[in-house]
Amino acid sequence: MYQKTDIAPTPELIDKIERQIGRAPRGIQAISATDSLGTPLVVRMHSIVDKKPFPTLYWMTSELLKKEISHIEARGEIKALEERLIEDPEFLAQYHASHQDYIDQRWHHMSPEEQVFAEQAGFVKLLKEKGVGGIANWDTVRCLHTQYAHHLCGHNVVGQWMDETFGIADLIP
Repeated sequence: MYQKTDIAPTPELIDKIERQIGRAPRGIQAISATDSLGTPLVVRMHSIVDKKPFPTLYWMTSELLKKEISHIEARGEIKALEERLIEDPEFLAQYHASHQDYIDQRWHHMSPEEQVFAEQAGFVKLLKEKGVGGIANWDTVRCLHTQYAHHLCGHNVVGQWMDETFGIADLIP
């Protein structure tokens, strides 16, 4: 069972995340989803890191989820999803709404100073047009990991589909 959270990254949580991803993390703003034991599943990143836009807002840290979702990708599900986007206008509209939710959340979680910097640096267009995981073409699916990370923290139709089809959320302790 997962929990949506908004936890500041303590040294103990940073250590856990470092063990999960195999390196020291940088740019973490908050832990946005944990399992029932408090282990981070998804972190929310600052939108501006080292004075450059960071490509993704939500970053999956869970080894279990990364592994399971990699198996789904390896079976060719991204191609199947993209075909569904072409054939199902309602699903496509929901997918576009997921991208907009992601953009809205990204801007919402930026401090006023980050927003001013983004405006002055000319990043606003990029930050308000690039969707889940930094994707520019909202009619394609690039990575199921970023879709699912967003699902655990916001509204994402692909993540919902993954739960309904593969029971991903049921795997979370």
